[in-house]
Amino acid sequence: MTAPHFHIAIVGAGIAGASLAANLPTGQRVLLVEGEDVPGFHSTGRSAAIFSGIYGNAPVRALSRASFDFFSSPPDGFCDAPLISDRGVLFLVGGDQSASLEKMLEEPDVRGATRLVDVAEAVAMVPYLKPDSIACGLYEPDAMDLDVSLLHSAFLRQARARGVEYAGSASVSAIARLDGAWTLHTPKGDFTADVLVNAAGAWADRLAGMAGAAPRGIRPMRRTMVLADIAGDAVDHGCPMVVDIDEQFYFRPESGGLLLSPADETPVEPGDVHPEELDIAIAIDRVEAVAALTFRRVRSSWAGLRSFAPDKTPVVGFDGAVPNFFWLAGQGGYGIQTAPALGRLAAALLMGEALPQRLADHGVDARALDPNRPSLAVEGTAA
Repeated sequence: MTAPHFHIAIVGAGIAGASLAANLPTGQRVLLVEGEDVPGFHSTGRSAAIFSGIYGNAPVRALSRASFDFFSSPPDGFCDAPLISDRGVLFLVGGDQSASLEKMLEEPDVRGATRLVDVAEAVAMVPYLKPDSIACGLYEPDAMDLDVSLLHSAFLRQARARGVEYAGSASVSAIARLDGAWTLHTPKGDFTADVLVNAAGAWADRLAGMAGAAPRGIRPMRRTMVLADIAGDAVDHGCPMVVDIDEQFYFRPESGGLLLSPADETPVEPGDVHPEELDIAIAIDRVEAVAALTFRRVRSSWAGLRSFAPDKTPVVGFDGAVPNFFWLAGQGGYGIQTAPALGRLAAALLMGEALPQRLADHGVDARALDPNRPSLAVEGTAA
């Protein structure tokens, strides 16, 4: 039996693949392939769900700025509830972290989006902070909570409305290229396509190897999350998210308790990751060092995958050595908050269109994301 043929096959239905599929023009026969039963199982569905315009390096911040209007005013019919809600982020600066603060404020866009607060104001914002544990704070008022599930499901729904076909529980076991077309071997059968998009997240380098493309050094990292119950009524839902300026921890009110993380980035093999007891204990210890809170119990804990390229910049564009192989990977911890801009950019590059002016106006530069950039050169392979 002849395998179904598509113009474009996107491997990975997390936020990267879903946002690209939702932005591709109608008239293209597109397949979205997902290895798990549920799309976004390993990364998208395990996000801390915050939008911070000053988070990440310069290319990431440009993508975030270019995404904010989408979050605040989604296209008509995209979703039936707000994607964002007010939160704010307070970056804590300890007595020995002044150099980190100065480095952060070297960036003009960071300075413009934040203001310094003294200890008294920081404690007024988050009353359970220990005044003697901090020197000052840096407050980002426009940081927002993001509804990740709503965003992801809306992208998938929009993709279906544009005619994108979906194959779930279809992990790719092998890839072949014959007569200019890609063949994907999966438990759901074989599929062929003219263009193959690598949106496989933690599996991106592994998928590239199957296709004969050089790896880009994309490493999956484990990130631990804890939801804990706190004694008394100390946690005010309206408090901002609190982040150590060196990202050694972060926490915020969530579901009547406190959501916290040690901000770990432990290299792991791609797969279903689980939290380590030590990382849970570290998270609680670091928060107790700056906050006068009594932890009653850990209500739940989980871990997710954050996949980074060596320069912590997403990898987006056609492979320079393998024809019709397109990268959309390495979003790290920024994939959710950059998804609207990154999905639109990837669609433009895939279709051979110019960079959308709306993205250029916010400083997005496709060259910074190019999978063939020198910073991604892997020893023994071409850049």
